[in-house]
Amino acid sequence: MKGFTLIELLIVIAIIAIIAAVVFVALDPLTRFQDARDSVRWSDVSALISAIKVDQIDNRGYYAYGIQYDTSGVAVVAGTEYMISNATTTSGCNATACAAVAATDDCVNLNELVTDGYVGSLPISPNGTGSWSAALTGYYMIYNSAGSITITSCEAENTDSILITR
Repeated sequence: MKGFTLIELLIVIAIIAIIAAVVFVALDPLTRFQDARDSVRWSDVSALISAIKVDQIDNRGYYAYGIQYDTSGVAVVAGTEYMISNATTTSGCNATACAAVAATDDCVNLNELVTDGYVGSLPISPNGTGSWSAALTGYYMIYNSAGSITITSCEAENTDSILITR
């Protein structure tokens, strides 16, 4: 009788399973997902810094109110990290969800960039280790003493940090 024996079929199935496992490990889907989330973060940080700078140009060199003052109306301190939020008061913000931001009320409301048409909506970081929303975007801003702005992601999965300064 012609055909394949059970042993031959099992050997072929085992070889196919081994090849599939090797390919799956080589492609490393977890790393690909982390890279994809980091790519979104880079894009969001770039869009925010570009919107801030275009707004500054349109306002004859002055930054938007939300960049100069935090959500409690206090002037932003150079070198301090502020969570980017759409919260209008400090009660809508718990900035310490981002490890880099020291105080719970250190938030800036950059929704003015949305209402003025510089961005469609405030970007929200893809959820990796953190859980982000419009009130806690997963991005923070540092106003530097030289007048430049740094936008940074609270988390980066496959790179040291995600930040742009202009």
